[in-house]
Formats: sequence, C-alpha cells, structure tokens
Amino acid sequence: MRSLLSAAAISLAFTLFLTPVFLRLFRKWGWGQVIRTPEDGNNPQHHQKRGTPTMGGIIFVLGTMVGYFVGTYAGGSPPTISGLLVIWMMVGFAIVGFIDDYMKVRSQRSLGLSGWRKILGQAIVIVPWALISLQFANRWGQTPASPYVSFFRDIPVLNFMALGVAVGTILFILWITFIGVAWSNSTNVTDGLDGLAAGAGVFTIGAMSLVTFWQFQQRCNSQALVDAYQSACYQTRDPLDLTIIAAAFAAGLVGFLWWNAPKAEVFMGDTGSMAIGGVIAALSILSRTEILAVIVCGVFIIGTGSVTLQRAYFKFTKGRRLFLNSPFHHHLEMRGWSETTIVVRMWIIAAILAVTGVGFMYVEWLTQT
Repeated sequence: MRSLLSAAAISLAFTLFLTPVFLRLFRKWGWGQVIRTPEDGNNPQHHQKRGTPTMGGIIFVLGTMVGYFVGTYAGGSPPTISGLLVIWMMVGFAIVGFIDDYMKVRSQRSLGLSGWRKILGQAIVIVPWALISLQFANRWGQTPASPYVSFFRDIPVLNFMALGVAVGTILFILWITFIGVAWSNSTNVTDGLDGLAAGAGVFTIGAMSLVTFWQFQQRCNSQALVDAYQSACYQTRDPLDLTIIAAAFAAGLVGFLWWNAPKAEVFMGDTGSMAIGGVIAALSILSRTEILAVIVCGVFIIGTGSVTLQRAYFKFTKGRRLFLNSPFHHHLEMRGWSETTIVVRMWIIAAILAVTGVGFMYVEWLTQT
C-alpha cells in the first residue's frame, strides 16, 4: 500500500509542479501546436490556439515513470514484469506519437505520420511486447498475459493455443496488435478539445486501477482465497503492481489536467494521447479484462465510432454527411455547444461508463461465489 500511495503522490507532484518548467523548455525549442486553417474544415475558434506548447504527453509519461519506480522501491514492492510491460507500451506508443508531433512542428503543417506509418510504428512496439508477455511465468504458472480472449477473466473456450502453438501464437499477436492499435488511435481521435482526453483518461485509468486492486484482493495465488472462492479468484499475475502503475498514470494525468483544462496552457499532442491508449491496452490485456475495457473506457470509442460512421455514410450516400464534422465532439461544436460544456459532459459520460464497468465486474464476481 505504501508503494501505491507513494507512486501516485510522486507522479501527481511531478506533473502538477514541474509542468511550468517543461513549458519554458517547449517554448524555447519552438514546440508550438500547428492548427489547421478554417479553409481545411477546422473550427475557426481553434485557430487562436496555434502556438500553444504541445507534446505535453512527455510530462505525464515521465511523471508516471518517476512515480512508479520511486514508489515501488521506496515502498518495498520492486517492479514486476507486468508493470514494466505497461511502461513499455506507454513509452513505445508515446515515441510514435512524438515522431508524429515533431514532424508537424518542424514542417509547420498539420500532417505528420500517415495512418499506415503510425500503425507500422505501433506494430513494431506491440509484436515483441506480445511475445514477451507470454513468458516469465511465476511459481503458480501465471504469465503476464494469457493466450485467451478475456472479459472479466479468461474465457475458456476462446484459447488461441487450442489451434496449435504456431497458429495460436500468430493469432494471439494479431489480437494484441488489434487491441493496441485500436485503443491508441481511439484516444488519439478523442484528443481534440482542451482537457478532453486527459480528463477522460483520469476516470478510465482510475477505474482500471480499481479493477486490478480488486483482483489483488481476490487473487488466485493466495491459498486461502483459492480454498474459499475457487471459481471466483483472478489469475492476474501481478495485480498489485498493475494497480500501482495505473494509479501513478492516473495521478499524473490529474496534475497535467491542471494545465491542460480549458483554456489549455499545454497540449498533450499525439505523444500523450497515444500513451494513454497504450496504457489502456496494456492494462486490459494484463488484467484479463480486454472486453470489459470497452465499457470502462467506452468514452474513447465515441470519437472513433463517429469517424467510422461518417466515412461509411459519406461513401454509401455518395457525398452526404451524417455529422456536421467528426469526431463527434467537433460536431457538437458546430451545433453551437461551448468547448467547456462538451468537455465536462464527456467527462460525465466517461465517469458513468467507468463506474458501470467496475460495477459489472463486481456483479460477475458475486455470481461466481
């Protein structure tokens, strides 16, 4: 528990008090946000944000790492392979986002990496991650990830390895790649208004830390719990460490949100939005809650879903639009909603979905006991 509280407190203090230092550096280096012009279909009100320091995701990524490592060692709970895998996904996706951000800043155009190049960069991060996640079994035979599709826990009939090791491994890698790419791009699309992605990330990652802490309390490597709740215990390898890294990340986002809330003094950029997606993907895989994450983190699916529907409707109707603009939060702007109203109401939706997901998990546990 000391490690958990220490990691969260240090990460929060890092982002809350050191962000102004990073902002001075970002301004010195010319890391200002590039905004599309109204002629390109962008909201005219957004053009005044041009030049705001960007790539702020670096701040809460560093804050999370400092909080996690200092907290775990100081609290007597050294890092585990599961916590390190979350950091791998977080940092790897942040690097892909940083390259995209830097290309935009350097060329002073809103075009960075193409869509397929982003996916390629994400795949380079994910594929070795997936292979390593099936290694490092503990004394109970639990590996960080499992070759199953999971909802509240592994679904026994959805075992990739039932098709053989070679085919199963390939399918597992494709599944993990899909999860990583889907979440990183969903969070990236959601990052369009001041504080939207950061605030939503606080609720979703915070809820996932509650999920992993519950798993820690009901873990299957505790003989007493196995004897009492054989069918209800959780096979997560390092639930406490996952809770620590999730709490550190959520706390870092809280500190960052102080400077990112409307009117933002810094943007997280693709560096930060992709890092959020990486953490969601890693936590959902390692906690065996891949499908549950669709509910807990469902706020990030709204933007991606609206973009998909917009494109499909545009092609089907040969030029008509379903929304005034996409993602959906830009449609609401075009309808006359203020930026603050949209952001706060999306935060409310994020909180409702996060609580609902955690509630479903508890109800599932009750049905197993």
